[in-house]
Amino acid sequence: MTAVWAAAVLLVATGCSSDGDGARTGRIPLPASSTEGTGGTGSTGGASAGAPSTGAEASGSAAPAKGSAKVVRTLTEGLKSPWGLAALPDGDLLVSSRDEGTITRVAADSGKQTKIGSVPGVSPEGEGGLLGIALSPAYASDHLVYAYFTTESDNRIARMRYDDTRPSGEQLGAPDTVLRSIPKGTIHNGGRIAFGPDKMLYAGTGETGETGLAQDMKSLAGKILRMTPDGTPAPGNPVPDSLVYSPGHRNVQGLAWDSGNRLWAAEFGQNTWDELNLIEPGKNYGWPDVEGKAGKAGFVDPVVQWRTSEASPSGIAYARGSIWMAGLRGERLWRIPLDGRESAAAPQAFFEGKYGRLRTVLAVGGDKVWLVTSETDTRGTPEPGDDRILQLEVS
Repeated sequence: MTAVWAAAVLLVATGCSSDGDGARTGRIPLPASSTEGTGGTGSTGGASAGAPSTGAEASGSAAPAKGSAKVVRTLTEGLKSPWGLAALPDGDLLVSSRDEGTITRVAADSGKQTKIGSVPGVSPEGEGGLLGIALSPAYASDHLVYAYFTTESDNRIARMRYDDTRPSGEQLGAPDTVLRSIPKGTIHNGGRIAFGPDKMLYAGTGETGETGLAQDMKSLAGKILRMTPDGTPAPGNPVPDSLVYSPGHRNVQGLAWDSGNRLWAAEFGQNTWDELNLIEPGKNYGWPDVEGKAGKAGFVDPVVQWRTSEASPSGIAYARGSIWMAGLRGERLWRIPLDGRESAAAPQAFFEGKYGRLRTVLAVGGDKVWLVTSETDTRGTPEPGDDRILQLEVS
């Protein structure tokens, strides 16, 4: 395995990153109205695979150096430890609660919340619990919701049939476990899952604080995994009969594909650098041997890196030619304009300190993006209304 190209880098202030440690400071109070004004002009410093491409996306040219992000409205408030997010065919949202182990439906027009059910076996502890969710590629016919969650013994992925004709709270069928024995820890459980353009299921895992697991090819920890919807190794994986798509990761919580079907992943660093990586099958992303850009043979350097105090990245999404990355400790939304396999310009930051910790970003086509805050995850400083889902308009 060889190291690949390096791209433009952003160097900002220092810090340390687990699942976004450190409470926020100086948060700007939110108005009560449904329209919350515009995002900042930007400061330099669940994936949506099938959204229509426009502008730079369609032409293949680089995204503009500068973009914009505006909060159109607050869709809903009062969520408890929200983590995963998925869009139903009618536009409504499903959101998972890490600590309560429940999935709630949120109406896209009114923001009304309806608990659809609990996921049996969830054992929340530290950064573990009910984490990422995703809809089956055949959801229109099978109505299956996939979930990544922590149990008393491991992390696993299960699928459940969603029947919205049943009473509230009883709409999830019995879980069918498709993958078990992903190592668990109090920290670094990964947890993001997403179906790719190839209709295979991808999962980002963490190394649970045992750094050596990231380089252990017999372990599912510290990896990006690729599997069929049934949980078996996907055809074409780098090692036949292995789920491992790429090793050498510390804690992957963001997965998204661009308009060229390239996979991008956000990753927590330790003391120095958080990363945005372009993921290629079989390549090694370095942890724990390297952190950030090292230029070391055998390892892939990140496309962009941040000081951990400015990011602690969780979810990412692709929209309008850019990756949009939620920052936990950094309490901001980053826009990374792309030019093919590289960043087109220095990243822009929006909403710094305004909404607190940010967990999940979901692009749903065009300029519409959903953003989930993360103040009730034990690491934040909750205020009235936390946690919430915000509707963004981006460019």
